[in-house]
Amino acid sequence: MQKIAFILIGIGVLVLIGYGVKGFFLDADIHLLIRIAVGAIGAGILVLTGVAIKDRITKAKKEDFKEVEK
Repeated sequence: MQKIAFILIGIGVLVLIGYGVKGFFLDADIHLLIRIAVGAIGAGILVLTGVAIKDRITKAKKEDFKEVEK
């Protein structure tokens, strides 16, 4: 049940962020160069987050826990 709640909250947050981003990038009053720069920053943050998550998952699979009692 808790996983479903987190998924629903995540979907809701993504919808709200998507709506705001759409409004930002379609606004003609904002200079094109600013919109491109913000898009590049956002893409960079997404790539870095993805790499960090991938590395964390990879390290979690390789941990040995030699000092932990079974």
